[in-house]
Amino acid sequence: MTLDRPPGVSIRTVHDVAGLAAVTDYFSDVWQTPRTAPPYPAEVLHSLVHAGGAVHAAYDGARLAGASVAVFGPGGDTYSLVAAADQGLGTAVKQAQRDWALGLGARVMRWTFDPLVGRNARFNLTKLGATGTEYLVDFYGPMADGVNDGDESDRLTVTWELGAPTPSYPSYPSHREITDRETAPATRTAPDGGTLAFRDRAGRHVWCRVPQDIVGLRAADPGLALRWRRAVREVFTEAFAAGFTATGMSRDGWYTLTRKAAAE
Repeated sequence: MTLDRPPGVSIRTVHDVAGLAAVTDYFSDVWQTPRTAPPYPAEVLHSLVHAGGAVHAAYDGARLAGASVAVFGPGGDTYSLVAAADQGLGTAVKQAQRDWALGLGARVMRWTFDPLVGRNARFNLTKLGATGTEYLVDFYGPMADGVNDGDESDRLTVTWELGAPTPSYPSYPSHREITDRETAPATRTAPDGGTLAFRDRAGRHVWCRVPQDIVGLRAADPGLALRWRRAVREVFTEAFAAGFTATGMSRDGWYTLTRKAAAE
């Protein structure tokens, strides 16, 4: 598979101590932790590689510009523990993980992300074509890094069918486009007073809004960010219990949740 990467960018697996230490520092910078207290210590990464996992690193010239960690899970599927990359390199890093996993016989990859981070939802669901299949309440418990501190650590599990064709990156409809053709009333009000969620009258879809910048909101108003967390959690847990999965994210911050039977 040809990787989608800009000129001058290379991606390779990392096995050596110095390379893994650099990846550890990169993750510390992304998650705004002291380098003396990284979210993924180098010795942990080394152990995962030794156990058959993979650390992929993206280099823009000689500069480390992205990294990911993946391990095998039950049934031969893979689990992506973490992935981060500079703007424009996310697809290349995930494709490198995908090719590694396919080469070892895996067919599915799973990982989790914060469902309130809309840009990550759009990347995972819309660009990669993964599906949100499980909502996890306060999955990690309290987190003290500079990105998540002060919030509850809800996560959305996504499932990526590795053998599926690469999606054409569809443009999911905006809220205005949806409401122009759907007349069902709003089912929830957001903490900012606007519409949080609504569904179509046939019961096939639910749409749910997230803040434009939850990381900035956490820093400016942690209480309001927490109200958003709990409001979105209520929508997702009810929808998932009723057989919905997360299938898309619009540019203006609206999830599309689709009832499983309607997607078959």
